[in-house]
Amino acid sequence: MFRFRFARPLVAALALITLGGCKPLDDVAVLVFGRSMRNQRSFDPYENPRGAPENSVAFASGNYPAAPGEVNLGQPEGVDVPRFTQLDLGTPGVGNEVIQGLVNPMDPNDAVSMARGEEIYMRFCVVCHGPDGVGANAYIADKHPLLPAYNVSGETVAAYSDQYLYAIMRVGRGLMPEYGSRITHFDRWSVVNYVRQLQRQAGNTPAGGDE
Repeated sequence: MFRFRFARPLVAALALITLGGCKPLDDVAVLVFGRSMRNQRSFDPYENPRGAPENSVAFASGNYPAAPGEVNLGQPEGVDVPRFTQLDLGTPGVGNEVIQGLVNPMDPNDAVSMARGEEIYMRFCVVCHGPDGVGANAYIADKHPLLPAYNVSGETVAAYSDQYLYAIMRVGRGLMPEYGSRITHFDRWSVVNYVRQLQRQAGNTPAGGDE
């Protein structure tokens, strides 16, 4: 009789815990430890993007392979790319002297470079800039309507130099994080070549004329 009297409340309590999942246990954790596993500190997408610390070597430092399509095994001979930061972006579309001195090693008319540029663009850039380079058509547009995305195929970006486009990919700018640790040196230039094609398709002549 005694055992039966306490069985029903015990079963009811177990049923409530089961129906509520881990919430009751989590509430107890809040009372004991003052924090909940449901509310953890984390950065939102594009919140406070930061580059690698000074003098550090990123895990994905395949940014300077010896040649297109090769795997980076350290800084190769013959690839001399100066160090620069967002501060060197300077005048929009132009940049300072170190950026102006960059040289595109990829032939802008090379079909292989163009195909590689499209592949990398569709992998990294299309989410925010759209398949046609129009930010309003980006995959992220309907999910974050207040997040501005540049029209990389538009008139403004068409006036940017190749070097400036490369530099933005490498170090980032504004809400755009750096992609220097994810897109290799040669691939960045191939993306520049592909973006120029998107600009031509949109009816805009890239900086330096239509080659």
